[in-house]
Amino acid sequence: MAAATTTSSSRHYGLDWLRIAAFAILIVYHIAMAFSPWRWVVTTGHAYSELIAPMALVTPWRLGLLFAVSGYASATLVARSAAPATFAGERSRRLLIPLAFGMLAIVPAEMWVRVLEEGYPHGYLRFWLVDGWRYGSYYGVAFPSWEHLWFLVYLWCYSMLLAGFVAWGGATRWMDRAAAWLAVDARLLWAPIAVMTTVRLGALFVVPEGQGLFHDVAGHSQYLPLFALGFLIARRPALWRALHRHAALAALLAVISGAIVVGVELSYPGDTVPPHVAMAANRAARSVMGWSMVVTLFCLADRFANRDHRWRASLGRAVFPAYIVHHPVIVLVTWFTLPLALNPWAEAALLLIATLLACIAAYLLARAVPPLGILLGVTPPPVRKGGSAPAIC
Repeated sequence: MAAATTTSSSRHYGLDWLRIAAFAILIVYHIAMAFSPWRWVVTTGHAYSELIAPMALVTPWRLGLLFAVSGYASATLVARSAAPATFAGERSRRLLIPLAFGMLAIVPAEMWVRVLEEGYPHGYLRFWLVDGWRYGSYYGVAFPSWEHLWFLVYLWCYSMLLAGFVAWGGATRWMDRAAAWLAVDARLLWAPIAVMTTVRLGALFVVPEGQGLFHDVAGHSQYLPLFALGFLIARRPALWRALHRHAALAALLAVISGAIVVGVELSYPGDTVPPHVAMAANRAARSVMGWSMVVTLFCLADRFANRDHRWRASLGRAVFPAYIVHHPVIVLVTWFTLPLALNPWAEAALLLIATLLACIAAYLLARAVPPLGILLGVTPPPVRKGGSAPAIC
């Protein structure tokens, strides 16, 4: 296995490809949200229950996978940093500058569409200059909002926690003990599932579910452990052997838990609130699927995709600007094409083409104009022999 010799300072191309694929899925997922029965920023006027099953199968792991890959890549950045403070400073520059830019220049467009749906009478210029910077409810919409950029906020916070951890004198000893314990029997498979499921179910009927850095207990109960596990696997490569030992069982668990998630979503579609038992089963199955899919996909990437390609570096650097611009493009194109009453296939094709073109344009502009590249999180082309720095959000 290629990863058997992976170290914290080398690159795992398979996880690069996983990250690229995960963001490609994210784009398709958000386009599908405009056609799904679920409530979203804006809808096309077409709602298809056929989308429930495939989207429900992706939801439990699509973001958790990104946090796990980011944790893995963070291990390389920590190893290359002179000190934990250096890592924290680099992470802050890479994440907070694009976040600030996005909040000023990207997110307001989405918030404008939100209030337009509620009857807001003014154009975008008036909204951006005056009404987009409110605090509280305005036309039934909560201000301010991270919108899709919440991922950057969470990732920055987890990175700062990581910087504090590696600055602690006992970090190396703790990682040795944790890796040794997890490598025994099937603990690497079951222990994360137990922690994630217990915390999520423990908070289910106690803490209201919802996004927000200080309120999203359900999200943190999944994303933070996955980020930490990705980091630990990178720092202790022997854990790859444990991952491969349990890949088949992990895939089976993913299938079973996925069936439960789909069953609950189909039985209680849309805004229908399921009974407590079904809700608990759904949340537990999501946690099981979240980690078991990460194990499965990590092993597949290690076995079949841990090799370089001439497109990998460019695609990897393009992910960050694509992530920043794709969401508002989908929202705006959907909103402004509503009067055209397009058939669903034409609408979906238009959304996909427009989004891809916007993502390509954002990357090319960011690469051509270095100051814009800093705002959109594009790293310069690699000059260091032996591989570029990990391209993580």
